[in-house]
Amino acid sequence: MMDYPKPDDDGDDEQCPCAGSASQPSIFTDDRAQLQRRDFAKVLATTGGLTAVASLAAPLAGLTQVFERGYSGPIYSDGINLVDGDGERVTESTLSAGEQMTVFPEPRPGIEDAPTLLVRFSEDDYGGDTNMAFTVDGYAAYSKVCTHAGCMVSNREGNTLVCPCHFGKFDPLSGATVTDGPPGRALPQLPITMTSEGELVATGDFEGTVGPGGE
Repeated sequence: MMDYPKPDDDGDDEQCPCAGSASQPSIFTDDRAQLQRRDFAKVLATTGGLTAVASLAAPLAGLTQVFERGYSGPIYSDGINLVDGDGERVTESTLSAGEQMTVFPEPRPGIEDAPTLLVRFSEDDYGGDTNMAFTVDGYAAYSKVCTHAGCMVSNREGNTLVCPCHFGKFDPLSGATVTDGPPGRALPQLPITMTSEGELVATGDFEGTVGPGGE
């Protein structure tokens, strides 16, 4: 029997329950799994190619970040705090005029992810279709999920919110109405207020359907 070189140690032994076990038959000697070396090389080449494709696809998936939510109940409700990515509650001093950030409803059972764009401008800058009763101290909040294909509206050009997938554009100073691109409707606005402790909270759920579909 020919001796074949052992594969390099890539540190994966801990992930393989058969590592280090003398009772496991070799794939080259076990009659149940006869493979010629050239065939085994083909298998490795094919696996490597698929791995490479997957590694290229991963960043693209991260870019689009299509929103999938199995939970069908309300995302926010009266009194739910807005928190940042670390779970810290958003307060009156979190943003300055012209800034924005992604916030979420304070975690509770049934809701894993509900990205929301929180922006802050001067009160006088708002107009158009903005529901001013839903704003507080210059803060306004909109769903971050694009109403066209469900991607995250993560870019910005000046004061315009931009979805990187199909370049839908929304005006946060006018109720996040569509100013360009394929989206058929505005980003739903979230009604918010401020507690006596200076924390931002929702007073209800989004005024419209989150993501694609709806009216």
